[in-house]
Amino acid sequence: MNIKIEEGCIGCGLCAEICPEIFQMKDDIAEVISDADIEQYIEAVQQAAEECPVEVIQINKD
Repeated sequence: MNIKIEEGCIGCGLCAEICPEIFQMKDDIAEVISDADIEQYIEAVQQAAEECPVEVIQINKD
């Protein structure tokens, strides 16, 4: 499983507020923390993706 933040992030920080274990803000843009345990926080990741105002968080479950 992996998470991608597509182009278009507006840097609102909502994902980092919802799930700081996975998302962080860098240079006013959200990014996924490398080596983060996505599986452990999948519910919060899904919530962040659903609440993203510009819908740029993509979850690939393959």
